[in-house]
Amino acid sequence: MSALFKFTQFIQKTFALWVILFSVIAMVVPEAFVWLKAYIPWMLGIIMFGMGMTMTLGDFKSVLQSPKAVLIGVVAQFVVMPGLAFLLCQLFQLPAEIAIGVILVGCCPGGTASNVITYMAKGNTALSVACTSVSTLLAPLLTPAVFYVLASQWIEINAMSMLVSILQVVLFPIILGLIVRGVLKAKVEAYIQIMPVVSVVAIVAIVAAIIAGSKTQILESGLMILGIVALHNGLGYLLGYWAGRIFKLQEIDCRAVSIEAGMQNSGLGVALAATHFAASPMTALPSAIFSLWHNISGPALATYWAAKPPAENDQHN
Repeated sequence: MSALFKFTQFIQKTFALWVILFSVIAMVVPEAFVWLKAYIPWMLGIIMFGMGMTMTLGDFKSVLQSPKAVLIGVVAQFVVMPGLAFLLCQLFQLPAEIAIGVILVGCCPGGTASNVITYMAKGNTALSVACTSVSTLLAPLLTPAVFYVLASQWIEINAMSMLVSILQVVLFPIILGLIVRGVLKAKVEAYIQIMPVVSVVAIVAIVAAIIAGSKTQILESGLMILGIVALHNGLGYLLGYWAGRIFKLQEIDCRAVSIEAGMQNSGLGVALAATHFAASPMTALPSAIFSLWHNISGPALATYWAAKPPAENDQHN
């Protein structure tokens, strides 16, 4: 099992490289991946099922132990990131299709990769897991509601239909994973170890499918979207960190909140765009590019913080 664990660690640490590699292949040979678009909701469901299998009641103890830190993380997720997305769309006067996509990814909950990145960054991993869990469980209500408020000026939005989609691809698989973990207990431990690899494969496939299906649009607007996404992601890290500082959280908590704010469940953004805005392929691009970018910026930030032990920088208790 140690060999499997080492393999899993290797795949997680080289996540960004796999995303970049298959994104390039998808641009060169789009027909090899474009057929995967039909399976995006299923792949996201598998990722969420895996997340459910790895969750325990202990994860939610952090909510009770540090409710202020969790609240700040969740507010950063559903206020700071959507707000930033809206401001960037207005500031750069983005075309409607791209603006909808940027706001959509901004309204998504935290991504599961944030937990690994927080661990690498010597942040509070338990807090990161609690924030991801709470924001994911709130997503069926908050993602459609916030998205409706911010994006309805560009397009007619069926928030109820979006809520049902998130229940189907996020909440139900998580609950199913929790049930499987509760019933089988020790028997699932071996499978839990391979779930990160399954998640990496699924996310890489989702990104490759969207890039393959949007090759023309990427060649036309890809650099502009990458610039907006990088700005959105970077400001998310920055504002998340300083939100923690302003409310006098410990350094390890500030790092966790920063990463939770900056890293989105972009796979959900892709799935929602593919389901609800299929007539506008460009809408899914910001989420796909966000997935590519935050898997580069996240490890880079973690590497920087890993070299700075939190105890040396911790000014708040």
